[in-house]
Formats: sequence, structure tokens, C-alpha cells
Amino acid sequence: MVERHYEDWNFETTGKPARAPRGGGGKKGGGLLEFLLILIVAFALVFGFVRPFVVEAFYIPSGSMIPTLEVGDRVLVNKFIYRFEDPERGDVVVFESVEPNGDGSRDDLIKRIVAVEGDEVAVREGRLFVNGEPQDEPYVNDEFPDSSFFGPTVIPDGHVFAMGDNRSNSRDSRFFGPVPFENIEGEAFIVFWPLSRLGLL
Repeated sequence: MVERHYEDWNFETTGKPARAPRGGGGKKGGGLLEFLLILIVAFALVFGFVRPFVVEAFYIPSGSMIPTLEVGDRVLVNKFIYRFEDPERGDVVVFESVEPNGDGSRDDLIKRIVAVEGDEVAVREGRLFVNGEPQDEPYVNDEFPDSSFFGPTVIPDGHVFAMGDNRSNSRDSRFFGPVPFENIEGEAFIVFWPLSRLGLL
């Protein structure tokens, strides 16, 4: 799950943040101006100088996305982007769990979208197949290999299939099923804290 921090940035005058190219798991660097802008925004969020609108800060308390996200990382989530485009494979998203807790509340989770509506998804001995094709996933945690089996199943309209990068230690769509679009809160696009891990997702 992720913990939300209600310290957001209004993008009304700055536009939408740049999106990293699809399909890669590494962090992508930008120009000096982009880097400085990201750094300023990150510090503003950390110290609470700005308030909620379109970008929200989240704290990562679990290891389900290792090695992409470590326990203790803080990320920024663009909550506005899916008003303009549909979620895509490779997006790292925060969403409200489809599984309620005992008190009826629902946790916020962060996972990677691996299949979208209309895709057929299957897992064989931990290897992901989408539409019958094995997927190249350099971001998956190879230190603790996954040996799970799932599917095949076709993702219904208005849903995505989300999995953690730490496949052997992630409760995800293999267990609770596809995630409805309406549960998606936004796309995580940068690790901003600690500074030693600063970078785009």
C-alpha cells in the first residue's frame, strides 16, 4: 500500500509534466531546467509550502515495487493525466484497492499496469504473457524470482491489470482481479525523496 501526504502542486499555470518513454524500467534524466524544476517542487512538497490540486505526494511503506520503489521512497503522482489519455502498459499508478478492509475502508496501492482493456494476460512460472507474447520486463525483481501461475484471462473494458515489480511479494491483480479505471488516482512519475534516489519513473 502507499500512504498519502496531502501536499499537492497546482499545475494550472505550468502544464502537464513530461512523461518518460514507455517500456523501460530505469529512470530517465532530463535537461537542467527540468531537473531544477523537479527539485524545487520536491522541496516545496516536502516542507509543505504548496497545497492540493493535481499532483499528490505518496510515501512507500512496503516492498511490493522493489527495485523500482524502495521502502521509504516518496513519489509524486499526477492525478490529472488520465483525464486526457487512457492508462497504458508500463504506467506506475496509485489506485484505491478493490478489496475493502474489515472496517470498510480501502487502502491506496501502487503497482505497474501490465495489461489494459482487451488484452489477454497470463502468468506462467512467474513469466508474464500478454496476448500470448512473453514480456520483456527489466524492472522486475530478479533477486527473489516469482513462480506463480495465473490466467489466462481477458481484461474487461474500463479496467487494467496491475502487478508489483517485486512479483514474489506483491498482492496485486493476480489475487484481486483487474482494477477499474475509476479506482486509479494517478500516475507516479518521479521519486523525489530521498535525494539520493531522485529520478523519473
